[in-house]
Amino acid sequence: MLTQNLGYPRIGSQRQLKKANEQYWAGKITLEELKDVARQIKEENWKTQLDAGIDLIPCNDFSYYDQVLDTSLLLGVIPERYSPVLSQVKANNEIDLYFAMARGYQKDGLDITAMEMTKWLDTNYHYIVPEFKANQEFRLYTNNIFNEFESAQKLLGSKAKPVLVGPVSYLLLGKEKEKGFERADLIKKLVPLYIEIINRLKQQGAEWIQLDEPCLVLDLSKKEKEAFEYAYSEIAKQVSGIKILVATYFDALLDNTELAVNLPVNALHVDLVRTPEQLDEVLALIPTGLQLSVGVIDGRNVWKNDYEKSLNLINKALSKLGSNNVIIAPSCSLLHSPIDLAFETALDPEIMNWMAFAKQKLTEISELKQIIDGNAVLLSVNKKAIESRRLSGKVHKQAVKDRVAAITPGDATRKSAFPVRQQLHHERFKLPAFPTTTIGSFPQTDDIRQLRAKYKKGELTTEQYDKAIEQATIDTIRWQEEIGLDVLVHGEFERNDMVEYFGEQLDGFLFTKNGWVQSYGSRCVKPPVIYGDVSRPADMTVRWSTFAAAQTNRPMKGMLTGPVTILQWSFVRDDQPREQTTKQIALGIRDEVVALEKAGIGIIQIDEAAIREGLPLRKAKRPQYLNWAVGSFRIAASGVEDKTQIHTHMCYSEFNDIIEHIAAMDADVITIETSRSQMELLQAFAHFEYPNEIGPGVYDIHSPRVPGTEEMAALLAKAADLLPARNLWVNPDCGLKTRKWPETKAALINMVKAAQQAREHISTESLA
Repeated sequence: MLTQNLGYPRIGSQRQLKKANEQYWAGKITLEELKDVARQIKEENWKTQLDAGIDLIPCNDFSYYDQVLDTSLLLGVIPERYSPVLSQVKANNEIDLYFAMARGYQKDGLDITAMEMTKWLDTNYHYIVPEFKANQEFRLYTNNIFNEFESAQKLLGSKAKPVLVGPVSYLLLGKEKEKGFERADLIKKLVPLYIEIINRLKQQGAEWIQLDEPCLVLDLSKKEKEAFEYAYSEIAKQVSGIKILVATYFDALLDNTELAVNLPVNALHVDLVRTPEQLDEVLALIPTGLQLSVGVIDGRNVWKNDYEKSLNLINKALSKLGSNNVIIAPSCSLLHSPIDLAFETALDPEIMNWMAFAKQKLTEISELKQIIDGNAVLLSVNKKAIESRRLSGKVHKQAVKDRVAAITPGDATRKSAFPVRQQLHHERFKLPAFPTTTIGSFPQTDDIRQLRAKYKKGELTTEQYDKAIEQATIDTIRWQEEIGLDVLVHGEFERNDMVEYFGEQLDGFLFTKNGWVQSYGSRCVKPPVIYGDVSRPADMTVRWSTFAAAQTNRPMKGMLTGPVTILQWSFVRDDQPREQTTKQIALGIRDEVVALEKAGIGIIQIDEAAIREGLPLRKAKRPQYLNWAVGSFRIAASGVEDKTQIHTHMCYSEFNDIIEHIAAMDADVITIETSRSQMELLQAFAHFEYPNEIGPGVYDIHSPRVPGTEEMAALLAKAADLLPARNLWVNPDCGLKTRKWPETKAALINMVKAAQQAREHISTESLA
């Protein structure tokens, strides 16, 4: 019986890749120095997995920015607008072209927008969306996959297993950039290149290749199913001497089970953490000779594996297939897990004993195999840890459970309908047409980060720290007033992270020192861990919001993170339904909203950046989720009077299939990311005739480029063609925490000018 891993975190145990990437972008290190950091991370990862006894170890799972973007570069899927970059970047053309596609390019007289970015299925990882044309051609553009396999082979020998996004999922996760074709139609053009790549890896000595096909767990059309059948039958005809493993994850195969098990491949991976119930159907349909990789270790959470539960699944597979046809694995790539629990020296020892990070999950894979081989001691130790968590008084708080049980429909309903509230808001705030604002955070400079670090180390008193944060807040307010923003924010300089900041003040959360995971590119997040029942013991934001409001006569937004986003961007307890945990958080946020209102804050933003991200991958499962997710937001938002304006913000989301639920949230104002899609996302709001106010982002904050006034004005004009101009706000796509001040100031000055142009040229006669 084999063991395997599907992928490993690539940021480095100390986030070396993040730092090296940012230094390279700033021109502080050379390409060779960047590559040297990457080489060290890859070798450390391979050695870690080798030492853990893993039989099939992934390579080509490393990425400087994103594995889907890597695939686009490999296959030569490079949008034409980047052609001028090649003549500018010269010797470094591959890596600099690659980063230009991810981040945009604004130098050397060029001004080229970045490719669109969106969430990887239902995770908080973002990928760069491939762009396809009707006459799309595919060609081998880079040798990175072959070079990396050669390096891995030297260390790992036959255990080295190249990983590549599968051909069908690659197409389905992309986007058509012109009308008249479906991207699935490109499969016949794409497959020959995959065959060439696989055969070349075979010639190099690869014994296995892993093709990730997560789209096999989605609702597929007839054409999409036929694309899978065509792709793998063609590969089977023209490839031999190398074993192909198709990996699925994040949900069950369901109606695609027969399709998946009958693909002419050597092994199929299924996620038995998310959907253990699918094993019976897979085993009922699996043909003789197909190896089954059972994903029993949770690749997306931090809790220790319950060996008894996993062994039940493994033994069921063994009894049907035999040991030669079962592979033990994590549920998905460990990309979504922090790297090593050993770095956590300050955690509560009892709770730490319930946890496992990526490195420990490798050990769990190995230990499960050892237990099957007869090691009863390992099983006994695991049982004690699982039982300790189940019985712990640190987890369960009856008062919190009772409050959730007492929630009524009235707790999730504003007093009056939106038109009544809207009129009150116009009278109270007296904002101009196309009011301008930002999403909340302003750049967290090195000075701010160092200030926080010194405070945590005890090198500054609370008084010294607060005085410095107050001054940064005042400076930011004065600058916002100076450029003419209408609704101000305080900048969030006191906050480390939009979820961590709240988790630190809520009971039921704990925090790691080094539990980083990659969100996109060099952006890493350190999710809180929800280990127990959640409650709010005291005010969390009132002090800083009221301080900021006292510095200006303009409206000041209070900034909160919503319950679903706190849930999605945390490592969540897995011993109760997610709905229950979300409602506990919602009640805590509700208390904070009410406290802000009582303190005089008239506009309160409750960010729900991740509500779309949490949507189940299968449509049949969505109504139940949307019911409690929207309900949780409404619980958080509905404790205030009609005169208080509630905003929400959502990141990178396709809204077409959930627009009625977005409307049901009943936020007075919603701000969304739309600039990279050139306002395409507003089509759903237009078709639905979305009734409330909306701020479509007019510039992309995930790129360092500064858009001009005319560019943003054109986007506003597009928005006004789709939605009532009287309901439009003007804002960036997202918060500005990760940007630098010079680009932020230039972009926001242009944004204010674009709003002024809109007031002059776009009719809003029905505004009043």
